[in-house]
Amino acid sequence: MKTQNGCRAPGQVRYYSVGQRLAPAVIYHTVPAAMVVTLGVPPSGHRYVRVASDILLIAVGTGMVVDAIQDLGGM
Repeated sequence: MKTQNGCRAPGQVRYYSVGQRLAPAVIYHTVPAAMVVTLGVPPSGHRYVRVASDILLIAVGTGMVVDAIQDLGGM
């Protein structure tokens, strides 16, 4: 069965790209307040979200992924 994800194993596929809008089908979660304190307050008009084990900084109005920290979700 061909997976269309190159050589990446399941669980290693990224469902977002920095500089692109977060796809509507991507399920994301609110980042706990304690983690936001550790990361620092996001810029105005932006927020942190968790996608799998990654933390993303997204623009609120557009859903554009501005930055990503991979594999930080267990923090």
